[in-house]
Amino acid sequence: MDFCPEAFLAKLNTFGVDLGLERVERLLAALGRPHLQVPILHIAGSNGKGSVCAYLSSVLTACGYRVGRYTSPHLVDYRERICLNEAWITAADWQRCLEQVAVAIDQGCPATQFEAITAAAWLYFAQERVDLAVIEVGLGGRLDATNVCAAPLVTAITSLSLEHQDRLGPTLQHIAYEKAGILKPGRPLVLAPVPPEAEAVVRQRADALDCPVIPVIPAEPAGRGRGTWGGLTFDLGLTGPHQLVNAATALTILRQLETQGWVIPMQAIVQGLSQVNWPGRLQWVTWHGRPLLVDGAHNPEAALALRQALTESHPGPVHWVIGMLATKNHREVLAALLCPGDALSVVPVPDHASADPEALGALVENLGVALSQCQPYPTLEAALAEPPRCDLQVLCGSLYLIGYALGQMGSAPGSVLHPLASGG
Repeated sequence: MDFCPEAFLAKLNTFGVDLGLERVERLLAALGRPHLQVPILHIAGSNGKGSVCAYLSSVLTACGYRVGRYTSPHLVDYRERICLNEAWITAADWQRCLEQVAVAIDQGCPATQFEAITAAAWLYFAQERVDLAVIEVGLGGRLDATNVCAAPLVTAITSLSLEHQDRLGPTLQHIAYEKAGILKPGRPLVLAPVPPEAEAVVRQRADALDCPVIPVIPAEPAGRGRGTWGGLTFDLGLTGPHQLVNAATALTILRQLETQGWVIPMQAIVQGLSQVNWPGRLQWVTWHGRPLLVDGAHNPEAALALRQALTESHPGPVHWVIGMLATKNHREVLAALLCPGDALSVVPVPDHASADPEALGALVENLGVALSQCQPYPTLEAALAEPPRCDLQVLCGSLYLIGYALGQMGSAPGSVLHPLASGG
C-alpha cells in the first residue's frame, strides 16, 4: 500500500501537544541525527516570530544561499511549514521524508504529530545540504521539539506576552523562562523589546550561559510601508507599524551573521525585505467579489497591533468577523479590537475546539462597547454572506480560522487570493 502523509499525520494528531525533548531526540537519533548537520537560526517569541523568519528567509535567499525555513502552523497545506529558498517542499520529498519518519516511529520511536513533522524538516534540510535553516519555535521554547541543536548561529526572542498559560505558566516571568530555554552556551541572543519583568528573566539566563545579548533597536518609519534602520532605508513587504520591530529584529540577526563571516549584501537586504511573503497577516483577499482583510491575530498583543495598523491605514469603523479557540483570552482580544461604531459577526473555528459564538457575543455585551451589530453565526460562510455594515471588513481571531477561509477561497468562484500582504 502506498504511504499517505495525510493519513499518517491524522493518526498522530490524536496525541495532541506533549512538550518534551526525549521523544524527538530519540526519533532524530534513529534517523541519523540530521539536525546536527544543519546550521540554524532559532527564533522564539509570543508574536512576530513568523514574520521575522519570513524576513530572514527572504533576505538570505536573495543573498544566494540555500535556505531552509521551518514554521508552524500551516494555513492550508502541511507543506507550507517546510520551505527551501521560499518554495514549499515538493510533494515527493514530503512523502519520502515523512515515510522515513514513519518507519522510525514504527520501530519504537513514538512521536507526536509536531515532532514527526519537525523530524521530517531536519531530514529534508540535511539531505538538501542547506547552508542554514531558519527555525521557528512551535510552542514556548525550552521543551519545544525544535530545541535540539547545541550551537545555533543566533537565537532570537521577538516578543513576550501572556499566552498558552496552561502550558507555559501563569505569569510573564514563567513564559520568559520557557522562551529563554532556547539559549545555548556562548551563542548570541537577539532580544526585541519586551516588558522589564520578562527581560530580567531572559538576561539572567543569558548571563548564566555567557550568551551575548544584542538588543533590537526598532526601525523608524520612513513613509507608508517604508522604514529606516542603521542608515538603510527600505520598503517592507508586510503591512503594519509592528513590522518595523520585526524587520529590525531580522536585520539585527543578519548583522550578527555578518560578524560570523556570512556575506549579506545591502542589495539583498533591500530586495528580501520588500519581496517577503507571509500569508494570513494583514492580507487582502476577495470573497465572492468583496474585499476582505484577513489577519491571524489571536492574542491581546497581536490584537492591539492589528487595531493600531488599521487605525493608521483605514480610520473609521470596522466590521469584524471573529472566531477564536476556546482556550484564548477572549475578553482582552475583543477589548483590544472593538471600538464604538464597529460591527461584529462571531463565528466558530471549524474542526477545532472553538469558543461558542453565542458566548463570545454575550461577552462583548458585557464589555459595554457600543457596536452597530453584534451577531453570532453558525458558520463563517453564513457570516460572510451578509453585506458588511462598514466599508472595511476584517476576518481575524485564529490562524486556524484564517487557514480555513483561505482554503475555501482557493476553490470558491469569485474569490481571489492576493499574493501580497499589503494593499487594498
